[in-house]
Order: sequence, then structure tokens, then C-alpha cells
Amino acid sequence: MTLGRDQLPPHPGGHESPEGADRAFYGRRKGKRLRAGQEQRLSELLPTLRLTLPPAGEPLDPPSLFPVPVDEVWLEIGFGGGEHLAAQAAAHPRTGIIGAEPFVNGVVKLLRAVDEAALRNVRIWDEDATALLAALPDASLARVYLLYPDPWPKRRQRKRRFVSDGALAEIARVIRPGGVFRFASDIDDYAGWTLVRAARCPDLAWTAEAARDWTQPWSDWPGTRYEAKALAAGRPPSYLEFRRVGPA
Repeated sequence: MTLGRDQLPPHPGGHESPEGADRAFYGRRKGKRLRAGQEQRLSELLPTLRLTLPPAGEPLDPPSLFPVPVDEVWLEIGFGGGEHLAAQAAAHPRTGIIGAEPFVNGVVKLLRAVDEAALRNVRIWDEDATALLAALPDASLARVYLLYPDPWPKRRQRKRRFVSDGALAEIARVIRPGGVFRFASDIDDYAGWTLVRAARCPDLAWTAEAARDWTQPWSDWPGTRYEAKALAAGRPPSYLEFRRVGPA
């Protein structure tokens, strides 16, 4: 039997999105029917990797979420198929990586990568990332990624874009001084939207010094299938990096 949203393994202590259902930043929760092996990983592996939020008002302790010692913790918001997250986790075994993604079909792809590579430095939050951000302590992360988020291109949809003044303030709050926020998109309008809002955030500084700095991927970028499709369609991506400045 295919698992529907209400049949997924429950979230102990799960939080609702503080924005409410009408302000969800993601679209559908599930795509095509899952295969038997995917359903098995969803029911058996996901509960062992799923992050549980503490009671309201109590902060998470990110390093303690992982069964192996970690030197720092990163967050990827909306990891899609999980190929970037899995590649980074494999390349940085002393870094704990939290992935936030509500789309079930994307979650099962990451579960497969975690399972096959025996990655022990990955944790998953499969609900709205705003609740996760709210539970993170100040200056608790070294990096935050937001890669190819849904652009919600129609004007009436733009309130659903993840990037907002409030979201960037929260992202800056949880990044330690000197840490970075990385954003990638193949939609010029969304890249410009993000630059405008980041410029209004006093705790984030754009690191670009030349055009190459936002037209070329970062040195440790493994690439993604979505990026390959964008390039094939003639949509060159923008790669924006912002450094956390000022006191934590």
C-alpha cells in the first residue's frame, strides 16, 4: 500500500508551521507512486533519521542530533532529490548536515543515498523549515543552503517564496559569525529578489567581488540534476553567497 501524507510515520513532538497552511512555502507533498523499496525506507529508515523538535520555547542542540562527533552543523533548506546534501555529507564526515524537505519523493531519494553510503552525519526534517529555524539557537550553524527553491513566479504567489526579510533575519540569526548562507537559482527574478532582501539584512554581507563570483558555482559544488536541466534549457544559474557579519 502506498503511504499517503496522513500515513507517514508520525512526528514525535512535531510543530505546525508558524506561518499557517495558507502560507506554506512548498507545493505538493507527494508525486508519483513510491516503489516497495522506497516505502520500506520511508517507514523504517526515516524514523531513525528524522529530527524531533523540542517543546515550544526550548532550543535544539544541533551537534547532539548526530550519532558521530561533528565539528560543525550545516542546514540545507529544500534539498530536492538530496544529491547535493549526500555529496556534502560524504565529503565532510565531521560535519553534521540537517536537510529540510517536505516533498516525500525527494525524501526517499535522500534516504537511498544515506542508506547506500552508510552516512551517519545526516538528519532530516520533512516539514516546513520555518518551524525548524525557530527552534535553532543563535549562531548554531556554520552554513545554510537554499538551492533552487520554488520561484512561485506569479505575482499573487510571491508571498510564498521562502526568501523574505523575516526568513533572512532568521537565517542570519542561526548562522555563527563568519558562517555563510548560500543561495542558487536559475530564475533571474528570484536571484534579484534575494539580493534586494539580503541587502536589507544588516547581518548578511554579499561576498561577491566580481561577476564570476555569482555566475560560477562554488569550488565544492557537486552539481545537481535540476541544475543540469536548467543549463540544458538555457537558464544559467546564479550562485549567491552571504557571510554572517556582526555579533551573534
